[in-house]
Amino acid sequence: MIIRTGGPEDVPAVLAMFDATVAWLADQGRTGQWGDQPWSTSPARVAHVNGYATEHLMRLAEDEQGTLLGVCVLSEQVPEHIPPADAPHLFIRLLGTARTHKNTGIGAALVADARAETVRRGLGLLRVDCYGGDDRRLVAAYRALGFTETEPFEVERADLPPWPGQVLEIRLDNA
Repeated sequence: MIIRTGGPEDVPAVLAMFDATVAWLADQGRTGQWGDQPWSTSPARVAHVNGYATEHLMRLAEDEQGTLLGVCVLSEQVPEHIPPADAPHLFIRLLGTARTHKNTGIGAALVADARAETVRRGLGLLRVDCYGGDDRRLVAAYRALGFTETEPFEVERADLPPWPGQVLEIRLDNA
């Protein structure tokens, strides 16, 4: 596996990977996180991914043939719904891995890459938010990657119940 910086040319592959993830979640009846519709059919999601590719640091994990295995988007800009931190930090705006390669260390490699970028920038804190609803399996997955839970939050949505989120962090001793 290699990890490289991505750009606008990688957006179709990232959208396809998340389309497959949404289908995988929906097949399990787990639609609370992202619903049941493909990202590639949502203008808002397509715009977000395009923005990630042009305005933030998009890191891609690929196999030797160039097949996308995972993505991690990093930014010093935090989404508006996230409670503020007590220190300058790097924020993971998006992290996902191909469901065909789940539990193979791709997420861990992308988080290690994000930690290294945090250190490179002289920052001592790496944060992420995730879906905190249902059985909180995603929160547990982030804990397994070395994150510690901080603030829960909710995002209000028109005509839908609030979306439950969880902020997590890794404090680094090197900044």
